[in-house]
Amino acid sequence: MSKYWNERIHKLEPYIPGEQPKDKRYVKLNTNENPYPPSPKVLQAIRNAADDQLRLYPDPNTDDLRATLAEVTGLTSEHIFVGNGSDEVLAFSFMSFFSPDRPVMFADITYSFYKVYANLCSLEANIIPLDDEFKIPVDAFCKPNGGIVIPNPNAPTGRDISLSSIRKVLDANLDSVVIIDEAYVNFGAESVVPLIKEYPNLLVVQTLSKYSSLAGIRVGFALGNPELIDGLNRLKNSINSYTIDRLALAGAKAAIEDDAYYQQVADKIITTRQKTTKILHELGFNIVPSHANFIFITHPSFNAETLFYNLKEKGILVRYFNQARISNYLRVSIGTDEEMNQFVEAIKEIIKV
Repeated sequence: MSKYWNERIHKLEPYIPGEQPKDKRYVKLNTNENPYPPSPKVLQAIRNAADDQLRLYPDPNTDDLRATLAEVTGLTSEHIFVGNGSDEVLAFSFMSFFSPDRPVMFADITYSFYKVYANLCSLEANIIPLDDEFKIPVDAFCKPNGGIVIPNPNAPTGRDISLSSIRKVLDANLDSVVIIDEAYVNFGAESVVPLIKEYPNLLVVQTLSKYSSLAGIRVGFALGNPELIDGLNRLKNSINSYTIDRLALAGAKAAIEDDAYYQQVADKIITTRQKTTKILHELGFNIVPSHANFIFITHPSFNAETLFYNLKEKGILVRYFNQARISNYLRVSIGTDEEMNQFVEAIKEIIKV
């Protein structure tokens, strides 16, 4: 610790990202990255944008990208906010819509950045336990609060939540903002974007990191009532007006336009997920039903932390969370068929099947 830190920094418990070791080449199944490359059209758009215009600031309003998103979502540009990855969008949302005098609600087993943001913003967190099957207890989110955050599908479990359940939460919380984090929605869950025009309290957050194979350029966005979007813009323009660079804007626009390519990629990932799940079941693992590009697994006879280290020794990275209720689970990102075959063979060697 440093004597120069202020009190807030001393109290922070930062988010811990998945490890990125450089000591050797790994099969990387620990950070939910897309195992397939971006669309060729995206790469070409980025190359084309790498010209003498880089001497100029990018468009602070991201007009072209918002217009493209508006076209594919059926919304208007006024319904769309673009940020430097969905993490920034979520951070801005916590700062813009939640207040210290009213508790923000999210699950006990969920994206751990939510707790970090709550602490950073000096918010009281009302943490709701998932049920024994890691499902969202919908009724618990229908009580007085100062805001709600629900990922659909949830991370790290991969479970989705139905549109009717989300509608119930929205109806019960018309005076507070309900954020639905759809980072993984394109791998089998149902988006709530069609509900935006019906519910002014709904903010949907999405990212190009997973589905669009663009974790490296950091583009995320929020979709919601223009009043919510205005709030996000007020905050962004009080911190940094130029959050998205020219190359990222070009690549993101091309990715949104080439959805057919990404649908094919998502279909491959879903097929591989289903195949891997079946094999792991046969090996005695229990797998939480997943609608994401990862699976959450446990074995009744083998300790998850031990499996984690044994896999790492074999050159395969997965994610282990030393947390209450999930300390005997591993989160495994879905890679290519070849990568998942390597993972399965390593598992078989470790458990001696």
